[in-house]
Order: sequence, then structure tokens, then C-alpha cells
Amino acid sequence: MANTHKGIVEIELDKKRNLHYTLNALAEIEDKLGIQLQDMASIKLGMKNIRSILWAGLLHEDAELTEEQVGSFVDMTNFADVQAKVNEAFSGGKTKN
Repeated sequence: MANTHKGIVEIELDKKRNLHYTLNALAEIEDKLGIQLQDMASIKLGMKNIRSILWAGLLHEDAELTEEQVGSFVDMTNFADVQAKVNEAFSGGKTKN
């Protein structure tokens, strides 16, 4: 079960998974994108970058996942929902309405 108080967000992909951006995940994102996190807002994110960010948030549950596997979980039918869940998890969990 997702714990939004700890920034863990449940997401439906190939199965129910949990996104969580730990320090390790953030380091992976920096490595993959070749930039520091504070510079992310100033660049345009392409599909490979979005896939890398999603992948990094899933590694805490399954370190064997590849980016290609993660990419196969997303298509145009769920892209908007996936993007919203990544944004939610990346900002630390559910925002209060």
C-alpha cells in the first residue's frame, strides 16, 4: 500500500507498483539526465528523460527493472496518469486540495 506521507505513490503499470524518489533514485536521475536536480526545471524533458525518471522511482521495489521494461508499461492510454503520478511522487506525495 502506498504511503503518501513518505512520498510513496501507488501507480498502475503492468501491475500495481509504488513510486518513491529516494536519494538513490535522485542520484540515478542526475546520472541519466546529466544534470543536477535543481537544473531540471530549466530543460525540456524528452520521452527518454521521462522514462528515466519513472524508472528511477520504481527501483526501490525492483532493482532489476530496465528502462526498456518500464517504457513498455506506458502508452498513450495511460501516459497522462503516469505523468501525474510521477509529479505527485516527485513532490513528496499527495498534495492537499
